[in-house]
Amino acid sequence: MVLKEENCSTLMAKKILIVDDERDIVELLRYNLEKEGYKCYTAENGEEGVAKAREKKPDLILLDIMMPKMDGIEACRQIRSDDTLSESFVAFLTARGEEYSEIAGFDVGADDYITKPIKPRVLISRIKALLNRKKQDKMQDSIELGELLIDRNTFDVTLRGKRLTLPKKEFELLYLLASKPDKVFTREAILNKVWGLDVSVVDRTIDVHIRKIREKIGNECIQTIKGVGYKFVV
Repeated sequence: MVLKEENCSTLMAKKILIVDDERDIVELLRYNLEKEGYKCYTAENGEEGVAKAREKKPDLILLDIMMPKMDGIEACRQIRSDDTLSESFVAFLTARGEEYSEIAGFDVGADDYITKPIKPRVLISRIKALLNRKKQDKMQDSIELGELLIDRNTFDVTLRGKRLTLPKKEFELLYLLASKPDKVFTREAILNKVWGLDVSVVDRTIDVHIRKIREKIGNECIQTIKGVGYKFVV
């Protein structure tokens, strides 16, 4: 079975690549994304998906895991190793709901992991949340999420108008997580970005810093993803 490339409405510049070997799933996704005005491309296996991603430079890539020629995990690994696709979001959309599959997905650099079946409106909401992260990426100096304000210039954190005192590493860890709400940061990524590659730090250090941050801003803001890492929840 060969799927032809399908173009959705060109009303919006956002491009989405759907990589799945099930034609019915692809058509359902294409139909619902078309109604939202996205421009869509399709591929039927991981090998074709990687090639199409390099050609089209989509804003978001939806990947199934179980596919012929190349599975979604390997496809994601190749996409994440390509610097020209660094701006593309990758979300797994799969029937594989096992914890080890989800962990494997995040380990190769996925931004989200969505299990089938999922209602179209819920999926659209998840997609919009992913694409909106780019707006947060541009906020270099400060981040404002509800009643929480994080100012990178002054290293100030304000919650409901009250200034909080955070040591440098706690601040940098909070800023990292809050810079991309709902994105799961693996422990390895946190260690590399906050402590650096040349510093020897154990995983327990992250847990201690997370606990201290939660004591100051509340437990509900930072969610633990078992076996993977942490994410900031709005």
